[in-house]
Amino acid sequence: MAAQFGSRLRKGAATTAAAALAVAALSASQAPGATSGDTGRQANAGASTSAPGGAGSSDGATGNSPYYTDLPPLNSPNPSTSPTPTSPSIGTAVSRGAAEAGIPATVLDAYKKAEAELRGSKPGCNLPWQLLAAIGKVESGQARGGDVDAEGNTLHRILGPQLDGNGFALIPDTDGGKYDGNSQYDQAVGPMQFIPSTWAWAGRDGNGDGVKDPNNVYDAALAAGHYLCRNGWDLSAQADMNSAILSYNNSQDYLNLVLSWYEFYRKGTHSVPDGTGTLPSHRSDSSTGSDSGSGSGSGSNGSTTKPTQSTPKPHGPTPSAPSTTPTLPPTATDTVDHLEDAGTATLTAMAGDAFGKQISTRAETKVGRTVAKVRVRFTIVGDTDATFSGGEDTATVVTDSKGVAVAPALQAGEKTGDFTVRAGVVGRTVKGVDYDATVTARAADTLALVNTTALTCAPGAEFADQVEAKATYQGAVADKVAATATLIKSADDTSENDKGPYFKDANGNAVRTLTDLQTDADGRLTLPKLYADDTTGTFLLRITTTGGATLTVELTVAAADPSSSPSPTASPSASASASASASASPSASASS
Repeated sequence: MAAQFGSRLRKGAATTAAAALAVAALSASQAPGATSGDTGRQANAGASTSAPGGAGSSDGATGNSPYYTDLPPLNSPNPSTSPTPTSPSIGTAVSRGAAEAGIPATVLDAYKKAEAELRGSKPGCNLPWQLLAAIGKVESGQARGGDVDAEGNTLHRILGPQLDGNGFALIPDTDGGKYDGNSQYDQAVGPMQFIPSTWAWAGRDGNGDGVKDPNNVYDAALAAGHYLCRNGWDLSAQADMNSAILSYNNSQDYLNLVLSWYEFYRKGTHSVPDGTGTLPSHRSDSSTGSDSGSGSGSGSNGSTTKPTQSTPKPHGPTPSAPSTTPTLPPTATDTVDHLEDAGTATLTAMAGDAFGKQISTRAETKVGRTVAKVRVRFTIVGDTDATFSGGEDTATVVTDSKGVAVAPALQAGEKTGDFTVRAGVVGRTVKGVDYDATVTARAADTLALVNTTALTCAPGAEFADQVEAKATYQGAVADKVAATATLIKSADDTSENDKGPYFKDANGNAVRTLTDLQTDADGRLTLPKLYADDTTGTFLLRITTTGGATLTVELTVAAADPSSSPSPTASPSASASASASASASPSASASS
């Protein structure tokens, strides 16, 4: 594809060759946590490659497409003004420090908004926006130097090469060309270089326009943030950050490069006008930034000057073209005829709980042989808020040596009812497997009365204490469980009583049945105040919950016992005598 980055990308052959040497040298010196292995390549002990749908995925977010290998400047307070003869590009990199730290305004805003959203929705992930900036730099040169409009839409399409297996991964078309314009093979798309099959489940609406578009930097940045935050990763832990980055593009060199840019941006960045960002020059497939590939595409980023390109001449005799197109051997995916269940148990969970079992699916050939290294996509279908661990409704897992793909654990939401998890082969239309799953209402199996004093009241008065109970399920606190309270006629007749104690509705009217009650986070249920009419006696209040827990509470309405009243200090007659005596005493005194 004849995408151009403009005249800023032109470099001499000598500089390009030297830059390639500098990439290896700087990567080894700048990548945080990097160590040197026996072969001289960098290794990072914290990186994991086995998490389902994670670092071990065969395609990652980008299909392992090419990426830009330009390194950040050396952070030296006194950069050398004369580069050494063996590494002229290092001096150039240092002199461009201020420019490299500039991130186009709209792109920078998209990264920071994504960080803020993830801080609320997935606080345990601890996503730093500088990590999005590092990936955005490596994948597309910050959307080709900020070649976006005010809403974050790219002004020119940014596409990676078609993933046809010719030097890249083989990913047949999955979106009908909707995003990449290619109905034969997938290509990485947009500022964060998502392949369409990944965008189908990872896509997000970051700018609130109701559309999930990989060509919009707000949508792409938020999707990248959620992608990096799945699998329960905490990006404040280096091992988890390494795993998340490798899941984006499964390459050790990619990991080291992204970490280098991450450290660079952490030390200071600033906003520059859209369209003025510094553009990258070198790609991991040895192409310059002006070629088609990761971070490139149709359009010239506002420049009509095209870099001069030359086609290298091969050494030795020119080989003759083959008379026929060679037939490529079938891939593992090509051999899959169908998927089979691999012993998945009944999928049932209570609302808010994790499902106890995981889905297992086996890929098989037509004759029943298992097929390893096949990507299986699990998709949650139906009116449900259940998700896979990490909050996603789709997960892609590669089959193991026995041909089995195990989906991430399912987490039930608050919606009850049935839904389906659909398993299918990525890149092939073959018979899949549908798994039925059910979310049941939260339940309690035990109710216990918290009140320790008898619940008594005089006729026409108000009960001093409110009824309080605690619900548990299999010994654990049963929170958010629905309950009903009814004043019943007797233990044998559970119909509503028409006399005796009662509750009051919002208008002050007597009601003897309460519905829509719910236990709190501690499993406690506190009923409203109770009142008594003029009927005396012993009455029963019955509380029931979802799950069958039942509690019957005894209420007593009785007139006050006169014998229990405090005795007067003197009888009325005595008081009268005392009063009369007191009245007569003055005259008695006078007569004396």
